Amino acid sequence: MPITRNRRRGAALLARGVGVGIGIVADRIIGDPQRNHPVALFGSAADVLEKRIWADSVPRGALYTLCCLAPLAALGAGLERATSGRPVLKALATATTTWAVVGAASLAREGDTMAERLSSGDLDGARDQLSHLCGRDPESLDEPELARATVESMAENTADAAVASVVWGAVAGIPGMLVHRGANTLDAMVGHHNERFEHFGKASAHLDDLLDLLPARITGTLAGLLAPIVGGDRRRALSVMARDHAHHPSPNGGWCESAWAGALGVTLGGRNLYYGNRYEDRPLLGDGPRPDASKVHDAATLVLAVSAAAGVLGAGALATAGHLRFYGGIIPRRRKGDS
Repeated sequence: MPITRNRRRGAALLARGVGVGIGIVADRIIGDPQRNHPVALFGSAADVLEKRIWADSVPRGALYTLCCLAPLAALGAGLERATSGRPVLKALATATTTWAVVGAASLAREGDTMAERLSSGDLDGARDQLSHLCGRDPESLDEPELARATVESMAENTADAAVASVVWGAVAGIPGMLVHRGANTLDAMVGHHNERFEHFGKASAHLDDLLDLLPARITGTLAGLLAPIVGGDRRRALSVMARDHAHHPSPNGGWCESAWAGALGVTLGGRNLYYGNRYEDRPLLGDGPRPDASKVHDAATLVLAVSAAAGVLGAGALATAGHLRFYGGIIPRRRKGDS
């Protein structure tokens, strides 16, 4: 029954679009729970498994990644199947999943807190705050370097914790969102260039890079287009992104960080010191001074703007596709001889 299938598929896409939109709004209004966050619970379970399964081996790390993500894929597929033919339930399930995996509001809130501490001269508080955003060692960092680390982390995490969830929700529904967020969490846990995880974490790191290829580019483009919201120049932001994104060691991070640098009119990049006395020297991105407290606040504003724009585009694309499928694809072709 092709007509029935088209209508059912169209209704499912519409429900998915509504769910993604509601989830983005819920993240902005409600934010993340302070206790028992689903992502944190997944991370705790993955940490227990890592301690039991670890070996200095790429295949063992790939097995670990599979063992962690397969249950998420199964859970997502089960929710999709359970809500099949029930648009209201599908919208609610998608909204709940979107809210659980998107962290834009929390990310912006952490950035605003950093801006407040820097503007008040509370460097000790700012150094403590940095641990909420990235794994750099803050003890030797001054105000400009603390601000730079914060802006870079917010830029890259906008793709990881917001835009990618919308993209994969649009492409693959609930399973897509869960698997992406799981892969991103594993990358944050084991995707490090250190003695323990150089080989074990390689599969998780490469999978996260693969899943973020498109979302990172969308994130950077949206940040460039929305630069006027934070007093930036749209053309300059996009030009800096096009010029500097390839200078970053990550295939994805450069698109986000260079776009933020261009939108804010600052310079990012330089020497990063991580825990364990590991240094990393990165090329500079953008033009202008190092960011300060006010630029950190602007960067947080851009996080919310880009996340909202991605939500509108994702939900709108799904709703449009669903509408076309529901109405435009249900007219049978005329057979020869029909009048």
